[in-house]
Amino acid sequence: MKYLLEVPIKGTIGSEKFRATICWRNGELITDEPDSIGGRDLGPDPYTLLLSSLVSCTLATLRMYIDFKGLVIPDIEVEANLFYRIENDVTVVCIERRIEIQDSPTPEVRQKLIRIAENCPISKILEGKIKIVTEFKKKNSVFNAK
Repeated sequence: MKYLLEVPIKGTIGSEKFRATICWRNGELITDEPDSIGGRDLGPDPYTLLLSSLVSCTLATLRMYIDFKGLVIPDIEVEANLFYRIENDVTVVCIERRIEIQDSPTPEVRQKLIRIAENCPISKILEGKIKIVTEFKKKNSVFNAK
């Protein structure tokens, strides 16, 4: 098995309610919850981080395609939000993603850009089957997924 990240993402939380530190290969990121639920809003909450992954991956994937095709599209905006809805008595998470480009391209180019966005790696992960394996780690052990 080959991990996607050379160094796993590591998070720690102390006694300060909801404020956590996420360590990644080049630094640290503070996460928190909004004031409305008892946090101090010092950083993004988990939903914001999830949607940020989708937005940043979509932007990078679109930029690579646009540059490869030599299209003249200097700026791209992507926004995302999520909501829950009931379908056949089952709660379904729905993520809306909107792409905005200053000078609207032709309908054919718009459709191609939508297909490219839908095929960004994070889109594929979120739409695919995900299995999360959770275990306790022994102190000083090596990260090992099953």
